[in-house]
Amino acid sequence: MGRLFVFLKKEVIFIKRYEPQHEEILSAGIDIGTSTTKLVISKFSLMNMAGGMHMPRIEIINKEVLYRSPIYRTPLLSSTAINSSEVESLVQREYAKAGIKAKTIKTGAVIITGETATKQNAQVMVHHLSNHAGDFLVASAGPDLEGIIAAKGSGAFEYSKKSGKVIANIDIGGGTSNVAVYKSGKLLGTCTLHIGGRLIEFAGSKINSISPPIRELFQQWQIQVKEGDQRKNTIIKGLTEFMASVIARMLNRQLLNTDKPLLLGHGPNWQEDIDAIMFSGGVSECLYKYETNSPITAQYDDIGEILAASLWESKELAQWPWIKPDETVRATVLGAGTQTTEISGATIQVDSSQLPLRNLPVFQVPFGHDLQEGLKKLPAAVQYAVEVYDSQREGQNFALFLTEIPYLGFRDIQQLAAAILESMKIKPNEDQPIVIVLESDHAKVLGQTMKVQNPKQPIICIDQIRVENGDYIDIGHLLQTSVVPVVIKTLTFHH
Repeated sequence: MGRLFVFLKKEVIFIKRYEPQHEEILSAGIDIGTSTTKLVISKFSLMNMAGGMHMPRIEIINKEVLYRSPIYRTPLLSSTAINSSEVESLVQREYAKAGIKAKTIKTGAVIITGETATKQNAQVMVHHLSNHAGDFLVASAGPDLEGIIAAKGSGAFEYSKKSGKVIANIDIGGGTSNVAVYKSGKLLGTCTLHIGGRLIEFAGSKINSISPPIRELFQQWQIQVKEGDQRKNTIIKGLTEFMASVIARMLNRQLLNTDKPLLLGHGPNWQEDIDAIMFSGGVSECLYKYETNSPITAQYDDIGEILAASLWESKELAQWPWIKPDETVRATVLGAGTQTTEISGATIQVDSSQLPLRNLPVFQVPFGHDLQEGLKKLPAAVQYAVEVYDSQREGQNFALFLTEIPYLGFRDIQQLAAAILESMKIKPNEDQPIVIVLESDHAKVLGQTMKVQNPKQPIICIDQIRVENGDYIDIGHLLQTSVVPVVIKTLTFHH
């Protein structure tokens, strides 16, 4: 009986070991406030957290603060103008001390906060600085955004996530108190008050300046106080005690008509009762003295320390537990430098030659989970966006934020791409990139489809970003990990 020999071909397959994508970028935070100016440099570590066989998911896995500047007095030319050249020189000096160059900065934020945002040259200075301080966003924080950034820098945001409690962060600077209320990491509401350390300034034993809200309050109280008068401690202490009471009433959502001179913008807009409070900002430094070993070059003669004492002594504020902040006077700058940047999805389509893009207003188009209904809305939405953001037809670009998009098949993507391209033809400048922001992971296929349908049209299509109607975004250079840094901001120069 014969034997059957079966020869099996042996193959050796070499499987390449998966190495996760990793990248590090530098971020700058610069805070030009009513009283002080300061800067931080941070390093972000980015990594693909999805694994080799999955769709890339790039996340910021670590943030490290590399450098903290001294705290400087904000340089002013007058009561109505910022000393722009001195601010720029200050930033360049601090970059040199940190051992970094502007071109290495890839993200971050410059914010002009408090009363400084009312200066006549604030907007010009912001845009000038954006061209000299690195590839990152520059925003003048409106009071709401300022409060949100400070709450993230102070530790209140993280405390709310870990504890699940409702916490109000009260960031008290030179001109304003910016309040942001969080629960479990979710923003519940904001409020801003004309309460700060520099609302009355002294020159020796005399009053040097009184801010307009305080003047209005003194008139309401029928108290005769003006610049040049002798400093009267009983009146000043009465004022700071009133300020502490107003903060307590604001936290309880029970502001009185007599408190209104100190309210800036809308009233408290959260619904839940507050469980705990946290103070940050320059006045909180008077409470906690975190900066005792740091050379602070700014010295003041104002009501800041008296206000801090009134907060500490207030029986009304004692009804809440006080949680110690991680940062006091540096809360806003650390929030700006480490908390304002988001990373787009890796499934994006961008014409890198068009980046970076700055100060793009966002116009939201909700599809209501119905593609055909959404497509019907697109032409009118683009027309309205042009009227709102480019009424003079000078070529101001904007981003369309498409939300509530249903499941899309191949034909649906083609239909959506064609509808966007057709709707955008009414824009006055056809050479501008079409910028689309999506919540869902459709950016790459949608962007590529638009590019096939119109190869000459520059396309910026990003996803996994959540913005709101009326926000502004900056989109940075394409990184090695095939993502772009995105900063979401509110541009408000409140005169």
